[in-house]
Amino acid sequence: MRIVDIDQSMTTNRSLSKSTLALAVLELLAEAPMHPYELRQTMLERGHERAISVKAASIYDTVERLTKAGLIEPVETSREGRRPERTTYRLTRGGAEELDSWLHQLLEEPSREYPRFAAALMFVGALRFKDEAIKVLERRAAAVESQIASVEAMMRGIPVDLPRLFGIENEYARAMHAAELEWIRRTIAELKDGTLEWPRMLEDFQWPMN
Repeated sequence: MRIVDIDQSMTTNRSLSKSTLALAVLELLAEAPMHPYELRQTMLERGHERAISVKAASIYDTVERLTKAGLIEPVETSREGRRPERTTYRLTRGGAEELDSWLHQLLEEPSREYPRFAAALMFVGALRFKDEAIKVLERRAAAVESQIASVEAMMRGIPVDLPRLFGIENEYARAMHAAELEWIRRTIAELKDGTLEWPRMLEDFQWPMN
């Protein structure tokens, strides 16, 4: 990775919203100056859309915010034929420092996340019937199996000469999916054999009617 060494006196905005897209932009500009279109194409080539929203409008907005914060800066503006002008950006010294600090924080410190699946499990009893809960979990298990197959296909497509480190997020994704699938299958089995009790009161509950 080549960090662009730039003398600059701009004060960075440490309260900048730290989105994963902003992280990706900073990292790519640490490799080389790019314009927003090139940033998006590189993200798509590397499969960043698996973990990050790479919509063009979001990238332009993120680039604008990072520029205002002094973390990146424009280098030049060029035009090819009838295409719109494209401004190339590079990382500032403050941006390099922010990237390093941010990566340390994200990798070192577990954060409180609010996964939708965990939230839904809190209220699974609202389905009332055990058989219905089993059905939805079985459908989720099938979906997770498909996700695992997709990740494995992507891993097989990685060039053999590419260092393993640059695809390690795929290993993490597969491990997380596999752990979830194992838990879902075990929970389904426990619901079926009664190890995980489904209170009768749930099935007897009557929803208020208007």
